[in-house]
Amino acid sequence: MDIQTFIANYREAFGEQTELPLVFWYSKAPVNRIEKVNGCFFKCFSRVREGEIVSLNAENIGCGGGKLYTGFSDMPEMVPNFVSGKEHYKKTPELVRTFIEELDMPRVTEQYLNFARMDLVESFDNLEGVIFLATPDVLSGLTSWTFFDNNNPDTVATIFGSGCSAIVSQAVVENRAGGRRTFIGLFDPSVRPYFEPDRISFVIPMCRFREMYYTMRQSCLFDTHAWGKIRERITAL
Repeated sequence: MDIQTFIANYREAFGEQTELPLVFWYSKAPVNRIEKVNGCFFKCFSRVREGEIVSLNAENIGCGGGKLYTGFSDMPEMVPNFVSGKEHYKKTPELVRTFIEELDMPRVTEQYLNFARMDLVESFDNLEGVIFLATPDVLSGLTSWTFFDNNNPDTVATIFGSGCSAIVSQAVVENRAGGRRTFIGLFDPSVRPYFEPDRISFVIPMCRFREMYYTMRQSCLFDTHAWGKIRERITAL
């Protein structure tokens, strides 16, 4: 697996102007620790997309849920009542607790969670997942590629939750279990303001990406009339 080979394939399939995916991984030391992010840490994602590596930890993540869903803390006592009573994302606090228990996000032993654009890392070693911020047309291609070698109905899963649970937690849990699911996210209204109206996240855990890396050029993304028409529309924007 070679990053530059994948980037070349990705640009050939989706067009040169399509935004490159992001990657994330844990480490003992920061690559580029930033100042504290008050509220949702996705406020800093514009910096990652522009080419800055960002290192987060329990001290500079200002949201209790963000610390929980990145594995830096246990569930704060206020989360169930806040998600249910304040945000109205779940009918009862008990549903929130059940969601968090069933997610079973592990407490991480590393001190930092790093995000970077894919072209800024040297290898796929030690990564937890790959994040695509996709338009509907790009999402169509990613989903088609994902189902190319897998008929399971949960091959592409949509599990409503906070942006950090949909992007980080689901990928980490799946990666460490060696699963094959991928995840569509950013449906949480609280995180939507930090992304364009036509962007949805598509996250491939590294355990699954290691399989999909080798199927990309075999899939409909190359040398098919149907995808060729969509690629033309993407590149015309």
